[in-house]
Amino acid sequence: MFDTGGIRVSQQEDEDREFDLRWADQAEHKEPSARARMLAARWRENPPDPVPFRPDPGPAGPRRSSWVSTAVVLGCVAAVILLLGYIQTRAPY
Repeated sequence: MFDTGGIRVSQQEDEDREFDLRWADQAEHKEPSARARMLAARWRENPPDPVPFRPDPGPAGPRRSSWVSTAVVLGCVAAVILLLGYIQTRAPY
C-alpha cells in the first residue's frame, strides 16, 4: 500500500490508473491543449508570416586574429609567473 497525502492507494488501483493512462494515450482523437486552441484562433484571424527553416545568419562581430589571442594568453601566464615570483621573494621564512 502506498500513502499519497493521507489517501491509501492499493497496488491494484495503481495498476488500474496506469492502464487508464495507456488507454488514454492510445486514443485516436486527442483534444488540443488550451495554448494550441488559442494559437489556432489567433492565426485564423491573423496568420503568421512564413519563417524560413534556417534563416541566414546575422552579421558576425569582429574577429580577433589567432596571434592576438595567443599573445593575451601568454601575457596572462607571464603575469602570473611574475606575481608568484614576487610573492615568493617577499615571503618571510
